[in-house]
Amino acid sequence: MNNRPNSKNIAPKPYELIPFPQVKPSLGKPAGHHKYHENKVHGTLYLALSVETAVHVSTGVVAMGNNVGQNRIPLIKTMMQDGDQNLIIPGSSLKGVVRSIYEAITNSTLGVISNSRKDRELVEKIPKDRHPCPNKEFLCPASRIFGARDWQGLISFSDAVAQKSGSDSKFMPNSFPPRPKPKNRDTGRSYFNPQYFADQRARGRKFYYNFQKAITHGNSGIETQQASTDFIFETKLGFSNLKESELGALLVTLGVDKNYPMALKIGGGKHRGMGTMIVKVTGMDKPRNIRDRYLKYDTEDQSLTEQELQQTINGAIAAAHQNLIQQPQLKKLQQVLTYPTNRKAPEGNY
Repeated sequence: MNNRPNSKNIAPKPYELIPFPQVKPSLGKPAGHHKYHENKVHGTLYLALSVETAVHVSTGVVAMGNNVGQNRIPLIKTMMQDGDQNLIIPGSSLKGVVRSIYEAITNSTLGVISNSRKDRELVEKIPKDRHPCPNKEFLCPASRIFGARDWQGLISFSDAVAQKSGSDSKFMPNSFPPRPKPKNRDTGRSYFNPQYFADQRARGRKFYYNFQKAITHGNSGIETQQASTDFIFETKLGFSNLKESELGALLVTLGVDKNYPMALKIGGGKHRGMGTMIVKVTGMDKPRNIRDRYLKYDTEDQSLTEQELQQTINGAIAAAHQNLIQQPQLKKLQQVLTYPTNRKAPEGNY
């Protein structure tokens, strides 16, 4: 008996593949950490992340429900919390999400690829010019600011902390394993397309769509500790020795470019509509005097006014569009990550 689902009942794939630019990445040396360059930008961005569809960033720990204030649930997959029971999104998780977008909209390599034996066949299909940068002397645009092997990078994310205590609990359906080979039913979104690449190389980077709302039911899955749509997280993004265009590309990646608004996808359940967060830049500090950084232990930064902040954001974004951002990739990715949207997450097979 054939138990395979009827192809008519299979939903479209909940993701899109953003193609690699046709031109090889330009590799070069980063600015370095040895001094603050006068012709670079330095400072701190203050960010507020509002939850639009439920967010779960797993600790990897399954706990008793009553241990996290969910007495009706025997077992629950947990999120990080601070001492006041405020949910936390680790800065490393945010950095990874932002980097993946930055890589896609600039002409960058992949940050890391698997080298396990079972994945080696697939790794060989990734174009050589998209393999991670060889060393810190030859870095792509994303690696220069986010980091690479033996290179710390020029930006840092603090953990994002929820601005109220407590959490919600909802069911999160299990995800399907990746099916990267071209035998996928939806060949338009297969990872390798022999009709497009004669040598069956990878078609691009994978991003899940933002959806109208999250699916919270299904036949298989687990209860998870979540931040619901009334949660706001706050965090800081520190940066130093960035070009204005690099700061601008970072701001575009965060979705604050009014011409290309986007929402981030964070945590688990992306395929079922979870993890949509909108970022707002609430403030920015920058050094008053670079010289004081070397002469004083305690230096006072300048906090930009609302008008100064917007002017700085607009100028940096304009510089990024001029010489760093890949417009075809940005336009396609913006269609995937746009929010609000009428797109509905698949409830069944896809």
